[in-house]
Order: sequence, then C-alpha cells, then structure tokens
Amino acid sequence: MNHALRQHAEQQFAGELAALARNDSKPRPPNWLLSPWAVAAYLLGTTLADGTEITPKYIGDRRLIEIAIATLATDRALLLLGVPGTAKTWVAEHLAAAVSGDSTLLVQGTAGTSEDSLRYGWNYAELLAKGPSARALVPSPMMRAMQTGKIARVEELTRIPADVQDTLITLLSEKTLPVPELGEEVQAVRGFNVIATANNRDRGVNELSSALRRRFNTVVLPLPAQLEEEVRIVETRVGQLGRALELPAEAAPLEEIRRVVTVFRELRAGATEDGKTKLKSPTATLSTAEAISVVNQGLSLAVHFGDGIVRASEVAGGLLGAVVKDPVQDRVVWREYLETVVKERPGWKDLYRACRDAE
Repeated sequence: MNHALRQHAEQQFAGELAALARNDSKPRPPNWLLSPWAVAAYLLGTTLADGTEITPKYIGDRRLIEIAIATLATDRALLLLGVPGTAKTWVAEHLAAAVSGDSTLLVQGTAGTSEDSLRYGWNYAELLAKGPSARALVPSPMMRAMQTGKIARVEELTRIPADVQDTLITLLSEKTLPVPELGEEVQAVRGFNVIATANNRDRGVNELSSALRRRFNTVVLPLPAQLEEEVRIVETRVGQLGRALELPAEAAPLEEIRRVVTVFRELRAGATEDGKTKLKSPTATLSTAEAISVVNQGLSLAVHFGDGIVRASEVAGGLLGAVVKDPVQDRVVWREYLETVVKERPGWKDLYRACRDAE
C-alpha cells in the first residue's frame, strides 16, 4: 500500500491513463504514451467507449488545453502564464504525466537556482579522483528528459536569475546540451519538450529575454470566469484532497463552498456578484487555490474538533487569514466588506458573526 502523502499524477491516475491507452487508436507523436486527443480527454474528462469514467483535471476553456497539447507536439516549448492559483503547476504535471508517463523531471525555479539545475553537475569525489568522466557527471532533470525523449518541467521560470534562464536558449533552439568538459553533447531524443510556468505577479523580477520568450508558445490560464465553474473546481479538489487525507469530503457542504468562493470572487473583482456594490480589494491574490485551502482547513477543523460538518465557524478563520495579509490595509478592507455585504446578505448572518468572532 502506498502511504505517500501526495502521489505523482501518473501514480494517482494510473488506471485512467491505462484505460485511455487501451481505447486510444489515434496517431501518437514520437515517444508519446497517448495521442493528443487522449491527452486532452485525460485533462478535461470524458466517458470512454468501454464505460470508463475519466475525471476532469482542469475545469475551464477546452481550447486553451488543446493549444497547450498541440504546442508540445511541435518543436516549441510551452509557457503556462497566469496569476497565482490558476492551476499552472497542476496542468503542467498532468500534461507531463499523460504525454511521458513521468511528471518528476522537474526543476523548481528560485532565486538560488543555478545553471547546474538546468544542465548538469558533478560528483566531486569522483571528479577529484579520476577527473571529468561520464561516471562523474550528474545529469539534471532537463538532461534526463533530453536523453529519454520526455517532458521536462520548469516551475516559476521568472524566479530564476536571468543569466541562468538563458541556459535554456541553446536547449530549446538547438535541442542539444553541450558538455565541453567531455568534448561531447547530448542530443535530445524525439518527444523531448519543456513546460515552464510563470507567475503574472512576478513580472519585472527576472523578466524573460526576448530571445528566450521566442522559444516558448505562451498559454495564459485565467481565473474561472463563472461562479459555478469556480465552485465546481473547489468542490472537486476538496474531495480529492479529502480522500488523500482520509477526511470525509461529504462534510464540506456545497453551500459553504459557494459562500467562500463568492467572498473571494467579490473581493478579487472589487464588486459584488450582482455589480450593485463597489468594494475595495485586498493585497492578497485570493485565488482558487486559496479557496480550496480555506475549505480544506475548515474540513479538518470540523472533523477533528467539531461534529464533522463544515459550518461558518470552521471557515471564518481561514477566510480572515487568506484576506488579511497586510494587517493594516487589508483589515480595513475586510471589515468594510463584512459590514456592507456579509452583514446585509440574507442567510449570511452566521458567517458575519463567525468572521467577527475570528478577528
């Protein structure tokens, strides 16, 4: 039995991937486990001819996913761009799992990411003892992806220093990785490609050079356009996380999820859903991912310290923590929202009292 807190996508959804492979008669690009049609079906969900239910991994614009998949079938790399919490990492992981059967070839971008993370490093004990050799070389996830014809992932590309980012230019344009110490180069096997993610909020941190940007086809993942769409996303992910943590997902009522999502959407947009009341927006992003976190926290509170049912008292603390990032500016915004919207909205008195008590 696998006791991992979080399984990789190809492990968690192995049954769905196998069912799609059995039912997939469409052409597959070199080294792809599934055809582009089947990859789209895996991400967006469908019911196969044999009755197998494929659960949706992404709820949103189908065309965006089709463009992303079509990009990976060409020699262009894919850049998933969007504000925090728009499922960029989630989509990248599932694309890699469906295309390559391996989502683990990952470089996590940070301010401290070095060229070695994108190219290769060395086993220094071996290097000092015997000098540069293939045995002393430590391949990066990018190099392994090139050697095996798989998808490599680069998370938070704009967090990586600009001079390190430019390491990708040769990899993406020439599809080779020079190893001058050995007088060799690694040539990418067909099927190799790169999925990078970047955060809209990080613009200006380490902006991509025009040369590097040209190597990517950019797909912008938006926040959910409709309330019910976002509610469905939160409900689905809370259910998945609840099962992983062995929490009863049915304890999170749909109506409580809808209220959390409504609060986030209204504060994010600076207006109530009906457009009648203008609001100030907090400094926090208030993404769908944060709404999932608030409901999941409420679920844990209800199960371990309540009667097992999520109510306003369980989500109030999470809402306060998500909205009030700046203790001065955001608290003013939050209190104004409570008094002008939550307090006056029919059926929300319990949420108003719980939120005031949580302060």
